[in-house]
Amino acid sequence: MLTLSAIVLGLVSLAAAEVRNITPHEQYSSSVGVLGCKINTNRVAYWPEAVDCNNICVRVSHQGRSLELLRIDQSGGANDISYDAWNYLAFGKSAIDEPQTGGGVDMDVEFVDADQCKHLLIDSGGKLAFSAPNSMNFLSSCISDPGSWVARNFAAVNLRDSACQCGFDEVCTIPPPSEGNQPICPNALGTTGPFKGDSVFNIEFGTGKLVPAPGAGVC
Repeated sequence: MLTLSAIVLGLVSLAAAEVRNITPHEQYSSSVGVLGCKINTNRVAYWPEAVDCNNICVRVSHQGRSLELLRIDQSGGANDISYDAWNYLAFGKSAIDEPQTGGGVDMDVEFVDADQCKHLLIDSGGKLAFSAPNSMNFLSSCISDPGSWVARNFAAVNLRDSACQCGFDEVCTIPPPSEGNQPICPNALGTTGPFKGDSVFNIEFGTGKLVPAPGAGVC
């Protein structure tokens, strides 16, 4: 059941629409530990607001085009979005097909119900997948509000880095707070495992080339 705070925050956010100067962001990252191999990394918003447990889906629109984006990283001040999303919204083409360069473009933005971003989740059973070894501070804050969207829609996966290069692709369970908050996984939490190679790629700014996302490199 949704808590009153989640409902109020959701209604306030859903009602707010504004214009922001949107800039392109080349490299995938997530300040709360969302795994890049489990989402569409070309549909991410990197905004100044702290990531919270409910308002993690935004719709950005420009010249009749619109996209839903996962707001799972906090920028230092810019309103960045993934390079491919910026390229499509500003110019109507993917950055792979017709890469453009440039800076800020004024676009319409609004927070929408987080379920509107579920189509961006990949190979995770419809859950937003977090790094179990590195995301527990954020996840614990969300779990403490059981009605929040993240508390109802997360998976903790035993991968150590957002590029998914080290660890085990296995879902862990989170014990009740009275038993601690360390995830319980089939393999030991944070075990490096074999190097998995590159599974997360960035689109290089200006060229449209796919390049491996920075990760652990070795395990």
